[in-house]
Amino acid sequence: MGRDKAFLDVAGKPLLERILDVFRASFDRIVLVGDREERFAAYDLPVVPDIYPGSSLGGLYTGLFHAATEYIFVSSCDLPFLNANILRHLCSLQDGFDAVVPSTEHGYEPLFALYAKSCLGPIKALLEAGEFCAYAWYPQVKVRYVSEEELAHINKDGRAFLNVNTPDEFARIGEDL
Repeated sequence: MGRDKAFLDVAGKPLLERILDVFRASFDRIVLVGDREERFAAYDLPVVPDIYPGSSLGGLYTGLFHAATEYIFVSSCDLPFLNANILRHLCSLQDGFDAVVPSTEHGYEPLFALYAKSCLGPIKALLEAGEFCAYAWYPQVKVRYVSEEELAHINKDGRAFLNVNTPDEFARIGEDL
């Protein structure tokens, strides 16, 4: 992207703030994972540095490791159309599962999903083996995959999992507002 995605402005608000609005309405505790803690000073939230820096899997591990609860919900900072109803639906499916993960035509959405602390071991083993695929460890835990069809009634515009990775994708976001 060439710049910090968390602070890209979408409809007058940085992406991070759009996500925080949904999380604050849904959860009692929010922890940010990432480097350069000073970037987030204005948000008055705990920020923990990556235990295994350099990958989203390392960020997931760090969030789980520091969690005060059995489950955490994770989101990347590049989802401009975060859907609170999908978030709540995924959380409602946790019973009996180590992870609840949306699955779309583009694949898994491991960075908008629910995870239990029981995932720490398999994630750590992968990281220590030098593997960083955000979902390669799924076969080692009990995952509830949530299909697009199951989410269609709450993802009516189909934008919930749209993320921003390139300047071109960011430019197209403005067309979707």
